[in-house]
Amino acid sequence: MSESDGLSQNEIDNLLSSLTSTLEESETEKTYASSFLENMDEDKKGYKLYNFRRPDKFSKDHLKVLQDIHKEFSRQLSLLLSTYLRLNLELEVVSVDQLTYEEFTRSLPSPITACILELNPLPGQIVLVISHEITFCIVDRMLGGPGTGDPKPRELTDIEEALIRRVFEKMAKTLETAWKGIFPVRSSVVGVDNNAVLPQLASPGEITALTTLELQVAEAQSGLLSLCFPYPVLETVLEQLSTQQMFRSKGLASSPDDKKNILERLGTSTIDVDVVLGKTNITVEDFLDLRVGDVLRLDNSIKDNLIVNVNKKPKFLARPGTKKSKFAVTITGEVENIEKF
Repeated sequence: MSESDGLSQNEIDNLLSSLTSTLEESETEKTYASSFLENMDEDKKGYKLYNFRRPDKFSKDHLKVLQDIHKEFSRQLSLLLSTYLRLNLELEVVSVDQLTYEEFTRSLPSPITACILELNPLPGQIVLVISHEITFCIVDRMLGGPGTGDPKPRELTDIEEALIRRVFEKMAKTLETAWKGIFPVRSSVVGVDNNAVLPQLASPGEITALTTLELQVAEAQSGLLSLCFPYPVLETVLEQLSTQQMFRSKGLASSPDDKKNILERLGTSTIDVDVVLGKTNITVEDFLDLRVGDVLRLDNSIKDNLIVNVNKKPKFLARPGTKKSKFAVTITGEVENIEKF
């Protein structure tokens, strides 16, 4: 090859610089295209990302309904435990996620207290987990303490396990009530475990729906309460886990059984009942001069009915009398115009 056919040094430098700029433009275009696709909606892309190692089995709608169910569960459970333990408790849903059973077990602190539940007729079992701090706060309160708990992690004694099992049974019934509007279930406690290793309710790679709630006990202790639903448990009711079904269930009228249950619960409540014999007005001077044996003349006649107050409100009319050597009244009617009294 002759010298005239060769490239000068300037020509070689120009070729290298043009090649470098072309590569830089190509990388810039790739970066822009990648960023553009990431920011695009899935509908506009025409495809969506899919993880074959951990496929999503619960849609956003499913998780939203699960969140609404457990918001109702947290509200009812807060009232129930506050009344049962006579301690102020606040419960709030923190998150609802889907993850594998192995990821769930790895995320748990140690030690924990776990309760295995069945929700018949749903297949399989679910697990309800509460942290060590909450467990011992509840046990301490049930044993007559202030509800401060035991700061040192340890396993439950047989007596403490029996006590916490009662609380788990109440939680199971509350969960049953929260699910009633979506899919009626019958809850039952299968077992209670306070070991560091959870029972293998599902395969490690099985997708689960995990609901995490934060429990605050009298502003002194706080901990987490988790509910883990393996996918096979909810697979048969996924159609019911929709916001439309949730709205329909909220609009349903209460059944006769619901009213009967409410009345049965109210039947054990106590109310204040008192009977007013009569009233009168006296001066302050007469009041200061009152002595034992003085007689006060009331405004009403001996033929008038007495007023029976229920929770400080006039409710019935009655006539006085005695029964078994005690004062008594006979109800003669209802108060029709409360404003008169």
